[in-house]
Amino acid sequence: VIISKTYPFKIDENKLLRILLLKGIKIYSLPKWCESELNCLPVLLIQEENLIDSKLFSNNKDIEFRIKRFGDIVLGIILLFLSLPILIISCLFIWINDRGPIFYSQTREGLFGEKIKIIKLRTMKTNAEENGPQWATNNDKRITFVGKILRKTRIDELPQIITVINGQMSLIGPRPERPEFNSELNDLIPNYYLRNYIKPGLSGWAQVNYPYGASLEDAKKKLSYDIYYIRNFSFWIDLLILFKTARVVFSGIGWSPK
Repeated sequence: VIISKTYPFKIDENKLLRILLLKGIKIYSLPKWCESELNCLPVLLIQEENLIDSKLFSNNKDIEFRIKRFGDIVLGIILLFLSLPILIISCLFIWINDRGPIFYSQTREGLFGEKIKIIKLRTMKTNAEENGPQWATNNDKRITFVGKILRKTRIDELPQIITVINGQMSLIGPRPERPEFNSELNDLIPNYYLRNYIKPGLSGWAQVNYPYGASLEDAKKKLSYDIYYIRNFSFWIDLLILFKTARVVFSGIGWSPK
């Protein structure tokens, strides 16, 4: 049963509520029901107090964050070591494809909106953004032949593991977005900035539950998943996201806008 904020809670005035409690029927607020059944918190329901009720402000947050940071370092080093042969081969193919730069760096927003530099394998033509930052599109002609393969397998993201190990990112968290896009989205989507209250991640709850987003509507839907993660993050959810990420990578789905 879903109960609104305005529902009367005085037992002497509300026999129905008393019956529901005695029968052991689950009672939810609308935000809690959405989290329980939809695994997200729709944008229209997101408020600042949603973060106050989250683990970010709980007494055991330090333990949770220490476990998360330990996992980032250990798993990050293991992943970087195991992926080294793949990275070397990918670098060779990028160079053969158009003789252009192999890596490229980009400014993104990290924890509390702090500017961070991420490094990725180049998947677009060298002059891809001569007209300024642009959203990716379906069948984007700026993406090279090798770049399509790297994006589909997420190999282009692997160099970001270095940013995870140095502590500016986490393995799991909201996708780090470009300041130019964040500035626009903060103006268009209420409470969008709340996603910056936790470190961005190489993968995340939004990434494994929603396909690649490159529009305002996609950003809204992904925010609903990001806020759910911030409110409920734990070692077990991070582990689940890692398994889901592996499934997404091997299936090759969700790498391009629809």
